[in-house]
Amino acid sequence: MGLRRVGHRIGWTVLALGFGLLACTGADRLDGEVEGPPRSAGALAEQRARQTRAGDALAQQADGPRTLPEKQILFGDLHVHTTYSIDAFTMALPIMGGQGAHTLADACDFARHCAELDFFSHNDHAEGLIPEHWAATKEAVRACNDRAGDATDQDLMVFAGWEWTQVGLTPETHWGHRNVIFRGQEEDELPARPIDSRPWGGDIGLFKTTRQASRARFVDPLHWGQYDDLVWLLDRVEAWPECPRGVDSRELPLDCHENAPTPDILHEKLDQWGFETLVIPHGTAWGSYTPPLASWDKALARRYHDEDKVRLVEVMSGHGNSEEYRSWRNFVEKDGAPVCPEPTADFLPCCWQAGEIMRRRCGDLPADECERRVQEARRLAMEANVAPAFVFPDSAAEDWLDCDQCRDCFKPSFNYRPTESVQYAMALSRPEEVDAQGRPLRFRLGFIASTDDHTSRPGTGYKQYARKKMTFSPGLQSDFLSPRSALGQPEDPRRAQAVDVEARTMDSERVTSFTYPGGLVAVHAAGRTREAVWAALRSREVYGTSGPKILLWFDLENGPDGALPMGSEVELDRVPRFEVRAAGAFVQKSGCPERVRTALTPERLEALCAGECENPSDERHPIEAIEVVRIRPRLSADEDPADLIEDPWKRFACPPDPAGCTARFEDREFPASGRDAVYYVRAVQSATPAINGALLRTTFDGDGNAVSTTPCYGDYRVDREDDCLAPARERAWSSPIFVDHRPAASSSGAAAPEIG
Repeated sequence: MGLRRVGHRIGWTVLALGFGLLACTGADRLDGEVEGPPRSAGALAEQRARQTRAGDALAQQADGPRTLPEKQILFGDLHVHTTYSIDAFTMALPIMGGQGAHTLADACDFARHCAELDFFSHNDHAEGLIPEHWAATKEAVRACNDRAGDATDQDLMVFAGWEWTQVGLTPETHWGHRNVIFRGQEEDELPARPIDSRPWGGDIGLFKTTRQASRARFVDPLHWGQYDDLVWLLDRVEAWPECPRGVDSRELPLDCHENAPTPDILHEKLDQWGFETLVIPHGTAWGSYTPPLASWDKALARRYHDEDKVRLVEVMSGHGNSEEYRSWRNFVEKDGAPVCPEPTADFLPCCWQAGEIMRRRCGDLPADECERRVQEARRLAMEANVAPAFVFPDSAAEDWLDCDQCRDCFKPSFNYRPTESVQYAMALSRPEEVDAQGRPLRFRLGFIASTDDHTSRPGTGYKQYARKKMTFSPGLQSDFLSPRSALGQPEDPRRAQAVDVEARTMDSERVTSFTYPGGLVAVHAAGRTREAVWAALRSREVYGTSGPKILLWFDLENGPDGALPMGSEVELDRVPRFEVRAAGAFVQKSGCPERVRTALTPERLEALCAGECENPSDERHPIEAIEVVRIRPRLSADEDPADLIEDPWKRFACPPDPAGCTARFEDREFPASGRDAVYYVRAVQSATPAINGALLRTTFDGDGNAVSTTPCYGDYRVDREDDCLAPARERAWSSPIFVDHRPAASSSGAAAPEIG
């Protein structure tokens, strides 16, 4: 480091200390107030009319109406954070280019006016959701709902909840993140305290290193008070006493934090409250915190899987897609030792790339010593858990190319984990354990998407703009506290070094190329009420989108008692027949509609919406294709999931019809297969510009090898006005229809004839 830079930093530090002597101690932040009025009855009626017109157009295309009662499609976001979450608070600091506090009231106004959502939930991290913040969350839910207008035709419905943010350092101890959401909103319908995932007697886990961010006050003294506020929150969380163990949740003190280190304990505590609850896993394939060899397998056990609560899974969020299974692995274990696989045409393991980086550093080392260090680098990268890039702390993100990434997935999660994908979960079965109906235990989950927004902005995916505000893409505005500089220089740059796994270091540089505005959950609801939305969620009559408001219907036409919608379970001994109907999202006009410009002041409109709102034209994006995925769950543990997951099983190219696309198909193999089957569909829109649509913007040589990347950094290295746009095909994922095989001999009547 040059003397000029050292002197510059010392000068700032001295100045900062001067400000520090004058600074006040930190404090809690205000909750904010909801400002905007509800949407009018006329606006809601027009929303319904647009859906009706779309359904009528698809009916003409399909030569007949649906055989199921029409329900209204409502769009929401079941994964929203405010700066009550410790990580959200940290990322909103000025040194990260953030905007400061994002309140509960901000979320209400943003959902109603910027994104024009129909429902959402609050899901701040339970580990830091101190009693006064949980109380404020419940009050904010009621305050937003109080403005919803007619109780039978509510413009916006808000649900209370939290995020159970569990992270294990090994595959055996990792369970992942889950959102806990409650149907009720009144004080006697909600728990007295959130339930977190801290180990008993442990620290705040994933967020324990956050206190380091307060050091930024020394280079950002003009905002000293904001860093003091972070210290206040961390002090409050760390002083928060742990609840006694083994005591019924209803009997615990109000001011203690309640631990549930594993899912079974979480479910037990929720049962003690007795409220209607949904527990939704999310970010399952996201490798920033998931150990490389983690999988869904251990969660498929009666002890850990509560099929009454865990009825949905989040397929995509602003952190990417967790849908797709792939056969490659980050590394494998043989005879108890890790083995680094060689690269293939579709995957470059980071452990392998660590060896190549070492090879380039060998210089004049003897050939045998160089090779020994190459193998050492690969071993250390495999032992580094989620941070293989830090075996060379002085390396650049570009040195690692696109290692550990899914090259051919749609908007994938960072450092993708195939055995934590949703498709892999759907392929599992445990015949030695049975569910409540006496069937082999399986995951029968409906599919949703949401944002995982950390700035009180539910439903950010309506437009691809303002990357730094509408995605989780924070970054230091100088290199003073960069993750690599914090680790220091290696003792020997020509040798890989071990990574301290306990320090929970994560690759925060490349990950911002895998952040997106996020998805939406859509429900087929019988009305615009909380009860109707909750009923649709419970019945899995839901689907997810990657952000746009795509319309999607997926039905089994020939159930035993008639047609059945997505999310249904059925036994059949005949050829199942299906119908899909999809209409693209509306092309967006620039700016905000007059209604919103009237509802919010110009200052609040700009602060929340950044000048752009949901503003649909009368034109819809074309649906390019309908893809069908068939998964036949395992009959035995030795079956390869790659042979059971057929993606796509069928693909229907759609004509460029602005009305949308319809498709019918059947599975003639089903009756004779003797196997259960899971079917779901994707409606794929034509390509449009998308934030991080090209991921790391990797270039390849003529042989298909990655040769360079241009990451979309969240920090000072990329202009904050650069949205890193590239074409992507936005989509919607239906919930599956679960068709269990019933032998013809057990049927009460003859099997239906196959259709020619």
